[in-house]
Amino acid sequence: MEDDFDFEFSEDPKLSVERYEEMLRNHDQYFFDALAFENIIDYYMDKGDQLKAMQVIEYAVKQHPYATIFHIKKAQLHLFANEVEQAFESLEKAELLEPSDADVYLVKGNIFESLERHEEALEYLKKALELADAKDEVLMQIVFVYQNMGDYEQAVAYLKQCLEINMENQDALYELAFCYDVLDKQEESIQFYQQFIDNDPYSFAAWYNLGNAYHKLELYEKAIDAYDYAILIKDNFASAYFNKGHALSQLNRHQEAINVYRETFEYEAPNADVYCAIGECYEKLQRMDDARSYYKKAVKMDPKMADAWFGIGATLEFEERYFESLHFFKKALDLDNENPDFWYAIADAHFKLGNFEESNAAYDKVLDLDPLDVDAWLDYAGMAFTAQDCKRSIEIVSEGIKNNPDFADLYYRLVAYLLVDGQYNEALAQLQTALSVDANKHYLLFEYLPQLENNQTIWDVIKGFHK
Repeated sequence: MEDDFDFEFSEDPKLSVERYEEMLRNHDQYFFDALAFENIIDYYMDKGDQLKAMQVIEYAVKQHPYATIFHIKKAQLHLFANEVEQAFESLEKAELLEPSDADVYLVKGNIFESLERHEEALEYLKKALELADAKDEVLMQIVFVYQNMGDYEQAVAYLKQCLEINMENQDALYELAFCYDVLDKQEESIQFYQQFIDNDPYSFAAWYNLGNAYHKLELYEKAIDAYDYAILIKDNFASAYFNKGHALSQLNRHQEAINVYRETFEYEAPNADVYCAIGECYEKLQRMDDARSYYKKAVKMDPKMADAWFGIGATLEFEERYFESLHFFKKALDLDNENPDFWYAIADAHFKLGNFEESNAAYDKVLDLDPLDVDAWLDYAGMAFTAQDCKRSIEIVSEGIKNNPDFADLYYRLVAYLLVDGQYNEALAQLQTALSVDANKHYLLFEYLPQLENNQTIWDVIKGFHK
């Protein structure tokens, strides 16, 4: 037996675990205070050893039969094991011992939420909120229920309550940004974070989320300023450097973006996303060897990064190495078969190799996935025209117009094909339509068929419309 002087001198969890395991080895019975038992249970739960955690709870209940915390912990373990009835039984025992313990209702709420019984979950979580000391933690649980219900307006309301109680709750700040994003209320998001920063100008998370809201509104200069403040407050904030790099890239300040992306390496290990972003910047700078080098680093680190495989293909296509580019476009497509950009690149590469049948099939796929891509309709029609199938070009552009009736580019291209096909009256009728959609774009007709600039009838129609 352990002697009378062997009791807890410290609440150090490590020491408590060591003493507990020593007790088991010695087949003995040691006394632990409730906090020590709680630490031991948490240790095993964190390790994912639910069996040992449950064993500790049995010891704890024997030594502290009136402590509700152990019944609550037992309920949590039953919930992890998907033993819902047993979890409720443990909570009933806890509630009998201490009906004002907020954690009883918090765990009950979590159980109902796991069963997707949202209204009951909210009922118990709101009861927990009335009793809890750490109200911001309970408010966050309520937020997650509303998010799962798709009620982001209510989630925002509770997140604001949470931040009123604890301005330093980083999770609440990020979840609020997420909710505003889902609701597409970036202006409201900006207003909130500006007010928050007025009260707490040193919140790096608030500056970061403000930057992200500006970013989504394409206010890149303002986004960069906000990211700079976030970095000033927290100089190892890798995500702020990464997003700042992206904003710089959107402003075509690609070399600056590369420098900022590289700064993330000082604060966290390089990852495939950063390598791919640097590759994109080099590609925009038309430094294809450097771009390819970084794209290769990205796929080496993450072979499932479709964008990086696609990037390698794009650098080869730029160098007119179309056959080689197809290999990498197809690797990207293997990972993301529903990406219209990948199909578009394959269609273009096949077209440039003279593989009209394969190009035709790829364009069909592009436009199945994204019928609003006007450039794809124009390129597809252009490919058919190059293959000397003018009637097919007319069909393609006409289909494009059905999907995009407000785009003058398609109408002017249709006029050109009708003229080439000898459908003169129909061409003049479509020219009237094109002019009614956007008369200022009539130059597109002459760009595509320069010989029409000498056609007096065409000019008469255009001038007559402008009168």
